[in-house]
Amino acid sequence: MGLISAALSSAIGVAADQWKEYFYCDALPENVLAVKALKRSRGFGNNGNDNVISNGSVIAVADGQCMMIVDQGKVVDLCAEPGEYVYDMSSEPSVFTGSLGDAVKAVFETIGKRFTFGGEVPKEQRVYYFNTKELTGNKYGTANPVPFRVVDRNIGLDVDIAIRCFGEYSIRLCNPILFYTNVCGNVRSAYTVDQLAGQMKTELLTALQPAFARLSEQGIRYSALPGHTMELADALNEVLSAKWRDLRGIEIVSFGMSSVKANEEDEAMIKELQRNAAFRDPNMAAAHLVGAQAAAMQDAAKNPNGAAMGFMGMNMAGAAGGVNAQSLYQMGAQAAAPAPQPTADPAKHWFCPSCGTANQGKFCTECGTKKPASALQYRCDKCGWEPEDPAKPPKFCPNCGDPFGDEDIVG
Repeated sequence: MGLISAALSSAIGVAADQWKEYFYCDALPENVLAVKALKRSRGFGNNGNDNVISNGSVIAVADGQCMMIVDQGKVVDLCAEPGEYVYDMSSEPSVFTGSLGDAVKAVFETIGKRFTFGGEVPKEQRVYYFNTKELTGNKYGTANPVPFRVVDRNIGLDVDIAIRCFGEYSIRLCNPILFYTNVCGNVRSAYTVDQLAGQMKTELLTALQPAFARLSEQGIRYSALPGHTMELADALNEVLSAKWRDLRGIEIVSFGMSSVKANEEDEAMIKELQRNAAFRDPNMAAAHLVGAQAAAMQDAAKNPNGAAMGFMGMNMAGAAGGVNAQSLYQMGAQAAAPAPQPTADPAKHWFCPSCGTANQGKFCTECGTKKPASALQYRCDKCGWEPEDPAKPPKFCPNCGDPFGDEDIVG
């Protein structure tokens, strides 16, 4: 039993005049995932069995729909390509997956039942339509705080906080066979999102924690989560793949986050740690101290016991602190100053005539220039005698008579 495109079938001629039964589906609302097909019979009214498909009947498939033929509860054919098709009992199942991909064919070959009836009327067959469009408007919200790991390598921060978030997400039916087999079954009329929404919401909120963990490992802060919803959707799909995609044939298309809010105590702690970490820079600490001193001077001038008493208290507090702004600025200047460059020892180094680099070997480490003859130093390799001018040795060693050559060059 299979489907043949009505445009290619010579048996039907003009489709409107030849069909025995016509199976179709009206536009599917956004909240409907699956619905049983509508049937119109030609010449016999509508008194026939709705659960029998006659040979030569026409089945219509619209955009965003997937049509499925079920016999005795088993999936026997599938089509997700828009068009009109003629039902032929003598042919093999067609399985036109359309935009659903080859994964649906693989599932059909695993759980489908391939057989034909040889023209005999089957006991019971049903036609179902599945909504394969993106279904939006699925709301979520964290009734209880969800743990989120905050990692800030700039200050060495690694702490778990609690956040609340809410928003909407969209889903798509990517494998109608799995959805029919494991979720809706022989639904009598329509299967809506509401029938599955409660379970999906619970599983989604459970999956948020490991999904958040993957984002926090990338250094993404909780306040920046609304800007990384695509990464969050991918992380959720990866976490939920076993339950949603592989079991129910559903996947998350997009994930929107309207608001993210951390616990007020956690937010205050993070800001305090980040502010304190900034003061590790002496210049930042000095600037903060100067600002604090300026504010203290203004407060001292307003002292009800007199400005003198106020300034006296301010000076005592400054002396107890043990550090002043000038010392901090000096520390910052020292930290910013370039490190002193080591000086070359003329007795141990030679300077390249091309780039001026100090070297100890036979070639310049910067440009590769060979050490000039005037910089060569000799020492007898036999007895260790050194000439008064190491760069101008005699032809023979006066101590042992060995001739001077390249083997006597020591630097």
